[in-house]
Amino acid sequence: MAKTGLIARTRKPNRLLARYSDTFGEMQLRKYTERAIRAARAEAELNLRSKSAFLSTMSHELRTPLNAIIGFSDLIRSPGATTQAEAADYADHIASAGRRLLDVVSDVMDMSKLESGALTLDKRPLLISEVLEIAVENTRAMFDAKHQPVDMRLEADLPEIVGDTQRLRQLFTNLLSNASKFTPLKGRILVMAKAVKDGSITIAIADTGVGMTHEQIVMAMKPFAQVQGHLARTQEGTGLGLPLAMGIAQLHGGSLYLDSQPGAGTTAVVTLPRDAASLSTPLPVGKVA
Repeated sequence: MAKTGLIARTRKPNRLLARYSDTFGEMQLRKYTERAIRAARAEAELNLRSKSAFLSTMSHELRTPLNAIIGFSDLIRSPGATTQAEAADYADHIASAGRRLLDVVSDVMDMSKLESGALTLDKRPLLISEVLEIAVENTRAMFDAKHQPVDMRLEADLPEIVGDTQRLRQLFTNLLSNASKFTPLKGRILVMAKAVKDGSITIAIADTGVGMTHEQIVMAMKPFAQVQGHLARTQEGTGLGLPLAMGIAQLHGGSLYLDSQPGAGTTAVVTLPRDAASLSTPLPVGKVA
């Protein structure tokens, strides 16, 4: 009997410890579950706000050129309402609005392809100096309209790299357009390129614009997100320029990094390898380098 009682006494603390462990485990599980639910709810709310902001932006970007096309078309169709010179001017406005509309749709389609992994590259040997010169010419009208001088400092004898000329031109045109948009009248734009010892090329596009905080950079790099405040709706655009540029850089096995401070301008640094096939898998689209 004494032996049985001893066994009973030694088992009782074990049962208490087991019940305590079960209760503590349930409490921890409940805490982690509640934390996960709160995080999921916060992420869902953020995605909903981002989606609403994107839809609002897209509505504006689609309506503006469409209204111009419809309005000027109605003026041209009215018999005797316009002279031949006026009709030609209206046709120019219609063509400009149509190109803007095509750019918006193309950006959205390209971003969708990037996110789904359907965007492919036509990789061939190319000279990055030629790509940069064409990209600068593509945005020359923007620079001239705001009297912004562009200083190009490209290292002599830059090596050839393997890449998609059209997509790289799109990448740098997007970066140059952003530099012009957010730089005031008579601000300066600097384009630099140099070779790195490992064979890659680093390209930097610097401006004297308004600059951004770290939080604004993170937001600007997200697909279909809009930087809020004075950077958002003072300029036209879908907000896809930077995410597209980053995605194209990553598809080439390279990277895009932004260095910026409010009031101190922004520098976009792109690094491209000689051959993307020799590098590891690119970062997921939307990750800030």
